[in-house]
Amino acid sequence: MTTERIPLPAGPVTLCVVPMPADLNQNGDVFGGWVMAQVDVAGAIPAMRRARGRVATVSVNSFLFKQPISVGDIVSFYADIVRVGRTSITVKVEVFAERNYANPIVVKVTEAELTYVAIDADGNKREVLPEVSSKME
Repeated sequence: MTTERIPLPAGPVTLCVVPMPADLNQNGDVFGGWVMAQVDVAGAIPAMRRARGRVATVSVNSFLFKQPISVGDIVSFYADIVRVGRTSITVKVEVFAERNYANPIVVKVTEAELTYVAIDADGNKREVLPEVSSKME
């Protein structure tokens, strides 16, 4: 496992958290399930915005743990929509940790792709509404 120094992505961070001791597994690293839950939250944010309403996770298409996360790391989640279907939205989430404050480094710790489905107030699948143009005409 290499610790490659990289910059944080240029786009806006979707979610940023600092894990606490209660989030550790038996080996002293942040529990993978905690990371997966945070990735799901981060991925749902752009999906909800694009769907203009509720979404439900229907698939974790890929999930790769690249490096462990430690207590005190500043963990940033960057989520971008990669595909929009009739009822579904697929989101790529990249996770970076900022660590070692005396000699700061950034490492990519996780990447994942999840698919969400737009749902109505009763939890039934619904169509994703057309994207609204933000341009003034």
